[in-house]
Amino acid sequence: MKPIQKLLVANRSEIAIRICRSAHELHIRTVAIYTHEDRYALHRFKADEAYQIGQPGEPIRAYLDIPAIIRIAKQAGVDAIHPGYGFLSENPALAAACDDAGIIFVGPGVKILESLGNKITAREIARKAGVPVLGGSSKPIADVADGLKLAEATGYPVMLKAANGGGGRGMRVVLKAEDLPGLFDQAQRESMSAFGSPDIFVEKFIRQPRHIEVQLLGDKHGNLVHLFERDCSVQRRHQKVVEIAPAPFLDPKTRDAICKSAIDIGRAVGYQNAGTVEFLFDTERNDYYFIEVNPRIQVEHTVTEEVTGIDIVKSQILIAQGTPLSDPEINLGSQADIRTNGFAIQCRVTTEDPANNFMPDYGRVSHYRSAGGRAFGWTEGVLFQERSSIRSTIHCL
Repeated sequence: MKPIQKLLVANRSEIAIRICRSAHELHIRTVAIYTHEDRYALHRFKADEAYQIGQPGEPIRAYLDIPAIIRIAKQAGVDAIHPGYGFLSENPALAAACDDAGIIFVGPGVKILESLGNKITAREIARKAGVPVLGGSSKPIADVADGLKLAEATGYPVMLKAANGGGGRGMRVVLKAEDLPGLFDQAQRESMSAFGSPDIFVEKFIRQPRHIEVQLLGDKHGNLVHLFERDCSVQRRHQKVVEIAPAPFLDPKTRDAICKSAIDIGRAVGYQNAGTVEFLFDTERNDYYFIEVNPRIQVEHTVTEEVTGIDIVKSQILIAQGTPLSDPEINLGSQADIRTNGFAIQCRVTTEDPANNFMPDYGRVSHYRSAGGRAFGWTEGVLFQERSSIRSTIHCL
């Protein structure tokens, strides 16, 4: 076990702040990176040290610059890099660069990222592990003609999905054959733009599914547990909007089966660190199917933390330095040690224009009132008295 003394967070905003908090609680010194546009961002000031990366006019690209991140990590003398979510979090090239530089990567190893990062490969892993998988491709679609043939064999409706993607990007629902050529081009272009890969595959589309995902934690000593499930069924354009833990109204036998399937997939690849195995539950057939693995921390990890009392980010850091799950710092000696208590709900605030088909938009947040029990305050020049413990309001101009 190699204790981490200094941790660089290769990310920004909320997740970077969250990682710094857990690192501080572990008495680990933290390093932030920020772009010119983020020079006043809070994550810069929450870290013990902060370094600018990239050039002005590169607010996103700089966070994807692996050589620059490794260069700063060496300059700052860090022991480990945490990628957060998004950006390079599932990129095996960052994990490999960390290995080459003698830096701990807080996440799964290169081989795991390579095998699970590609959704087609992940489907094959699940199938071999005996986990139900939706009908569809066993390899990327070569062209429109190939797509039409596969869609016909699978049966409409089908979903076109980016093989190397996530977050709802590169996905299109095809209801009939004549729609496939245009949607295939759209999905391929979006996949190339978002993930640098044009690979698209076909998967059977379920009209009324529930989206159930299982949180995993695995250490470097062969121990693997699940932290039960979340329901992420409320979505718009395949983007999650509301997450609930644990999943309400889920039959106990189905819950146990889904959680076991997640463990089976994790064991098949020797999973280490935090990850999420995602499933679709067909409410009409009462069956579930594996869809993908996210080998990283997720936005919605917070609801699982609330109901289990387990600090997942802190566990990630400890696992990366070699701490076993049974260590008192993590205290997860067996699956029986994990219980859920109550329910937790996360609702994402999105900046969209409802008058323009909810297209992404921007504006200034002029008023914000968080949930906090009874309070007094001013809003729009009027004194208000807040009695509700769950009310939260945002006004955008």
